[in-house]
Amino acid sequence: MTDDGLQGHARSSGPLVLFNPCSNAGRKPVLPMSLLAIGALLEGERDYSIVDGTLDRSVEQTLRAKLSGGPRPILAVTVMPGPQLEQAVPVCRQLKEEFPDLVVVWGGYFPSQHWRACLASGWLDCVVRGHADLAFAELVRCLGVGLSPAQCAERVPGLAWRDERGEVHTNALPPIPRPAELPHWNLARVDVPSYLRKTFLGERTIGYNSSYGCPFFCNFCAVVNLVNGKWLAEPGERVADAVRTYRDRWDVDAVEFVDNNFFTQEKRVARFAEEVLDLGVSWWGEGRIDTILGYSDATWEVMRDSGLRMIFLGAESGSDETLKRMDKGGRMSVAKTLEMVETMKRWDIVPELSFVLGNPPDPEADMRATLSLVKKVKRINPKTEIILYQYTPVPLDGSFFDEARDTGFDFPESLEEWVSDEWREFSLRRDRRKLPWVERRQHSRLKNFERVLNAYYPTSTMPSLKGARRVMLRGLSSWRYWTGFHHAPYELALAQRLLRYQRPETTGF
Repeated sequence: MTDDGLQGHARSSGPLVLFNPCSNAGRKPVLPMSLLAIGALLEGERDYSIVDGTLDRSVEQTLRAKLSGGPRPILAVTVMPGPQLEQAVPVCRQLKEEFPDLVVVWGGYFPSQHWRACLASGWLDCVVRGHADLAFAELVRCLGVGLSPAQCAERVPGLAWRDERGEVHTNALPPIPRPAELPHWNLARVDVPSYLRKTFLGERTIGYNSSYGCPFFCNFCAVVNLVNGKWLAEPGERVADAVRTYRDRWDVDAVEFVDNNFFTQEKRVARFAEEVLDLGVSWWGEGRIDTILGYSDATWEVMRDSGLRMIFLGAESGSDETLKRMDKGGRMSVAKTLEMVETMKRWDIVPELSFVLGNPPDPEADMRATLSLVKKVKRINPKTEIILYQYTPVPLDGSFFDEARDTGFDFPESLEEWVSDEWREFSLRRDRRKLPWVERRQHSRLKNFERVLNAYYPTSTMPSLKGARRVMLRGLSSWRYWTGFHHAPYELALAQRLLRYQRPETTGF
């Protein structure tokens, strides 16, 4: 893109800082891929720096220093609900008070969905919604010549802003960029070795994103609002080149693909797997059960031989009726979940199944069916990892969200409420207080079942949990698991606390 239409404006660009708030305090940080992606589009055109709140223990001081020394600095922040939001709100608010000319821009899943609440804060200048790579680069160009966010609106798709009267507006979402046409990340902008983590996959694990979007319309998923069924990906050869670079430059031995749906296209996956057969690198990705069940034996074989260790799969429910209402594409069923578990056992690849429990209108029946399915899955393949979430609405018109609103549910209208203790727990899908259709006894039943399940079948994704520790947990929980008496498992809670047990959704990824 060029400066066409911006000629004649006085340049007023100060420092540009890309900020990744802390997402997992006390643990190894995750490579800030979103910031590397948008930064790559500015290389050679505009200088910038990346600040990572997970790495930097004095992040406010670092940001303060980097934003000093120039007119109208820009602070661009990527924000997910939960811990990132909790750090981003007070830090950005304080910096805005100290630097009145500072332009604060947010992007990412949370502001893309809840841009009205973000702009209601008064100190947040604008939001770039959706896949904002190209749009953000254009916004930086506009801000760099002294335009206000409102004056940038005509040139920046996906921009949400306040007008002079304080009313908020948003443009339509930007088109999803083609990853194959975007520049490679400039990894010199970050200290890559600081992001290498020991996981069950390997000693030096790192993340990579090879595609944007997902071609499905599950009505409980936040991705749908952002991509509307679009999926665009890098070719398998380019993905393999990136993995080879990781291995050759930093001795990486494992890669987590954080794509919304890595396994959408069998031909691309097979090509990638063929290209990395000689690398000795383990890998993990997310996909759909009904899609991957259609893969040929040849593709399963090359995936296994190339180092695929685990696939994250949205099994979602033990009820076919619930799956239908979730709009899982009309091809999903409980039978297919069981078939997938059998298939992956044959190929010695671990299924990581995610379930969404407590779906309206009958959360009790939904939960009963799902917990029963979990036990069937474990009988078929005890290695299967199980992740249990409570259903939490996303702002997507559809049956589940509409039914949630009918019970009195609504989202906060301010950032201050979003970062309160109860809404933070809601963001992590760990709290029932904001879910009026879930009764306390149902919530307790889920928590107790999860406690017993994780003790009898301890996760394999926690490298420190080995040998006698696993045996102890299994022994303590055996009678509860087989009798179905899950009430008040205090002894298991104590044992897991002493062992610093981490659920599979919080270990490694």
